[in-house]
Amino acid sequence: MTDIALAVIGGTGVYKLADLQDVDTREIDTAFGKPSGPVRIGMLLGQRVAFLARHGEGHSVPPHLINYRANLAALKQIGAKRVLALNTVGGINAGFGPRVLACPDQVIDYTWGRISTICEEPGSDVLHIDFGDPYTTMLRHKIIAAARVTGVSLVARGCYGATQGPRLETKAEIARMKRDGCDLVGMTGMPEAALARELGLDYACLAIVANWAAGCGTGEEITMAEVLSNVEAASNGLPELIAELARG
Repeated sequence: MTDIALAVIGGTGVYKLADLQDVDTREIDTAFGKPSGPVRIGMLLGQRVAFLARHGEGHSVPPHLINYRANLAALKQIGAKRVLALNTVGGINAGFGPRVLACPDQVIDYTWGRISTICEEPGSDVLHIDFGDPYTTMLRHKIIAAARVTGVSLVARGCYGATQGPRLETKAEIARMKRDGCDLVGMTGMPEAALARELGLDYACLAIVANWAAGCGTGEEITMAEVLSNVEAASNGLPELIAELARG
């Protein structure tokens, strides 16, 4: 299949793509194993779009056990060339509070033990990708332009700090990340971004801020109900933004 305008990977709270019509479900196997779940291909406001739930459609796969390689390889196998990653995150700095959408331009990787390259198997070609700008610049610009056209409020910058999970971070860990320059904290931004680069996919992140990170907000306990409520509210304009991005 070569007519996929855009592939979308959904994070916590985004287990399906709203307004996706005439859905064709694909169960795909890859050289790296099976992805987190089926790939749903359909029409979104006139554009052919593919969707994959990163954690599985029942949120059954924790961040450190996601087969990131299979997820991206599956999207490439169906003909996708551009991938929009929806990542549910916590906000660290002012301007990145709950219900904000951000399009980060940098990432710091704090994860460990994950398979982080397609060069893992013996005999694989060794790739030394340029990762100075971890997100595809042109795709980021098109996301920002699509937000402007559709009237979706978007913070067009930020540094994403990727942590191991599945637990949330301590206040001291967030304080360190803030000193390091992180604006956002999530558990799935890496190795996904690097693997996309290795696989030759255009890739960018749209971060959905679900809560303040530990020590950055009111000090109240972070609950899953709060997270899902904020994700739902922040996602209201996503179908229009994604369809506009798919047109570009």
